[in-house]
Amino acid sequence: MTGEGRSVTILGVTGSVGRNTADLILRDRDRFTVEAVTANESVNELASMARDLGARCAVIGKSELYGPLCDALEGSGIEAMAGPEAIVEAADRPSDWLMGAISGAAGLDPLLTAIRRGAIVALANKEALICAGDLVMDEVAASGARLLPVDSEHNAIYQVFDFDQTAKVDALILTASGGPFRTWTVEAMKDATPEQAVAHPNWKMGAKISVDSATLMNKGLELIEAYHLFPVDERQIEIVVHPQSVIHSMVSYVDGSVLAQLGTPDMRTPIAYTLAWPARMVGPSERLNFAQIGSLTFEVPDIERFPALSLARQALQLGGSAPTILNAADEVAVAGFLAGNIGFLDIISIVSQTLERVSVRPLESLDDVGEVDAEARCVARSLIGKRC
Repeated sequence: MTGEGRSVTILGVTGSVGRNTADLILRDRDRFTVEAVTANESVNELASMARDLGARCAVIGKSELYGPLCDALEGSGIEAMAGPEAIVEAADRPSDWLMGAISGAAGLDPLLTAIRRGAIVALANKEALICAGDLVMDEVAASGARLLPVDSEHNAIYQVFDFDQTAKVDALILTASGGPFRTWTVEAMKDATPEQAVAHPNWKMGAKISVDSATLMNKGLELIEAYHLFPVDERQIEIVVHPQSVIHSMVSYVDGSVLAQLGTPDMRTPIAYTLAWPARMVGPSERLNFAQIGSLTFEVPDIERFPALSLARQALQLGGSAPTILNAADEVAVAGFLAGNIGFLDIISIVSQTLERVSVRPLESLDDVGEVDAEARCVARSLIGKRC
């Protein structure tokens, strides 16, 4: 399959990744047909995007919004559906390619559905691999689905990783921008506001991932994601702070060569790579001007000021349900911070305490994942309640 005449489904079309995917499709309209688009609660935006894209089906996650969606789609001929089960049904519809851009653990079920039918799946939901990495990769192997990473770092590695000589890979080098608080002291971060935390210096992203970038938990989650996506040992995954966000990650080989993928910080570049894979398509991203960039700098991550990196590596080393606990606690803690219920430094403190209080055990099914996720969220919410 070359990417020509491809049918696509976009899960989470009203989010940042979903909108960028739609933008690429609308710029190359004759190349793609759109089977289904989904959103959680943004009815009018979902209906508008479904009309623009000529989608066959539009699905809203909240069942109570079915009526408003039908009203918004009236006269369009687009099928309307609603509810979590309908989103899974949308993932099961026969499209060649699917964008998995539902954030959080809620995206796991529809993602697995698309994988099981053998689709090309663009993975923008790293939490699926954090919560259930072994289960997801087992399903990929069993179905023959193709999993293409959308995160700029993992997409970069995918583009330069030699899958025919995996034993010749020395290390994966994940780059981190350092986030908005890269040069802040711990004392200053103690009083950081949600507005300051979501003001990422390079990337325009959703609030949750922006806060994760500020704590560096995002890089910790990406460490776990990389471990599942590529056949390397945890000790072979390194992290370096690169504030310019020009090099999106690198692969080091045993002969001393280091291969990197570079580009301007625009998510349309990695999305375009997955959308056209294995071919390439014309992308709208601004091209790099090396003379203007002038210099690229690199720093060792400060794990004293940003302990999330150590916590994530610890969870990966523990294995089993530890990454699931980490992810659930982080989602709850970040939501608590954005709601103004806890301080910025409390986020990682709550994640750490949740990891200590919830027992780590093997994960053998999605039911196991759900039980651990629920228990960790309950503990994290309790810890937030004690701070309110």
